Amino acid sequence: MKRLNLSQKVLMLIGICIIFSILFSFFFLHFLYKELYFNSIKESVIYQGERTAAHYHYGSLSDEIIEKIHWYNVVSEYEVIVLDDIDDLSTYFPYEVNYEALITGEDRKILENGDYIVKDGYVKELNREIIGAVFPIMGDKGLIGFIYIYVPLADLQEVFEGSLPILLLVGSLFFMILFLAVNQIRRSLFQPLNEFQEFSREVSKGNYSNRLLNKNHDEIGQLAHAFNSMSQSLEEQEARKKEFLANVVHELRTPLTYIGGYSQALKHQMYASPEEADHYLMTIERETNRLNKLITDLIDLDHLQENMYTLNAEPIAIVQLFLDTLALFDIRINEKKLKTELDIHEDLVVTGDPKRLQQVFYNLLDNAIKYSSEESYINMTLTEENKQLLFRLNNKGNEISEDDLAHIGERFFRTDKARSRMTGGTGLGISIVKEIVRLHEGEFMISSDKSNGTTVTVLLPGLL
Repeated sequence: MKRLNLSQKVLMLIGICIIFSILFSFFFLHFLYKELYFNSIKESVIYQGERTAAHYHYGSLSDEIIEKIHWYNVVSEYEVIVLDDIDDLSTYFPYEVNYEALITGEDRKILENGDYIVKDGYVKELNREIIGAVFPIMGDKGLIGFIYIYVPLADLQEVFEGSLPILLLVGSLFFMILFLAVNQIRRSLFQPLNEFQEFSREVSKGNYSNRLLNKNHDEIGQLAHAFNSMSQSLEEQEARKKEFLANVVHELRTPLTYIGGYSQALKHQMYASPEEADHYLMTIERETNRLNKLITDLIDLDHLQENMYTLNAEPIAIVQLFLDTLALFDIRINEKKLKTELDIHEDLVVTGDPKRLQQVFYNLLDNAIKYSSEESYINMTLTEENKQLLFRLNNKGNEISEDDLAHIGERFFRTDKARSRMTGGTGLGISIVKEIVRLHEGEFMISSDKSNGTTVTVLLPGLL
């Protein structure tokens, strides 16, 4: 058996609701007929019968009394039969009610005790429902006669004859408007869902360019917005992945080419002197170190970005950590004849991961020295600002353009593209710095212009 989809289920639900509403209306009309019309007629019959019988509770049933009752029968809507003997009732009303005799033996006993009986049901000969009652007329010496009063009931159509066309018209308009409204809601609900299904198939095939056009602000609109955001994120992630793979291949190809080429040269003794062979070996060693650093930096960056690294936070004498890191660059500073200016508050203590914070200092100092002009100044500040640790590093070198500043920290991005091989960078140092600062819930900022040079600022909380 074929399963129904959600749209068909909703249509079925709408149909069931309409059928239920029609059935409810039908039974409600019958309820009105029974409770209002039928019961009101029944009460009126009983009232008129008791009132008529009460007028003749004395003496005998004279011709004058019978004449008055017949006159009342003519002018009223009720049929009234007056008789002396209950057995004569079958002469005046020779019909069965619900295919049974009008008066039974049990009914006789009730009448003889002075109580009335109510009879209602279908009369075949009249083709109508009737409601009537038999009332005993009591005299001084006992039972002197009977009054049978009855009225044929109008059927349901006659009762609601005036209002039925209005009910049908209003009902038809109501169900038509209901159907159009629900169908519009169904379309607004399931058309985006069908698009979701179609676009999801495209996403599963790697096509992330599709976007849902839904201007509604309801749950479907929010779902469409979430789907578009997801598609955009996947598209950007796919672009980053392709760019990352291209960059990795690009970064690995050159050192591997050097290593492979010089290895073949050494293997086949393609060198003119031992000094040239040593140069080949040093090149292989240098490129191998570059590959190791590249792989290490990539692993570090992945761990940091995927939150796989847990900070080993502890109180740190941050000034000493910085000075120890700075001492590692003494040779390079002297080689480029750089001058350093320090503004340091020596009693600063901060809570953080000493290994990672030293990595921040190392990477930033490495870049500052690498890209500084010879015999220029490097200004370093390590102070407190608004109960936070402030580290600022300024160097004079090539200005970084506004476009490049926006990409600082992206994987493999270098501002000095022409000299990247000579400087030996992997293009991952600032990315690692930014992730470490993020894990410490700090801020990283960078600015550059011709007059002031390049300034890197790091703010870290946790100052004790």
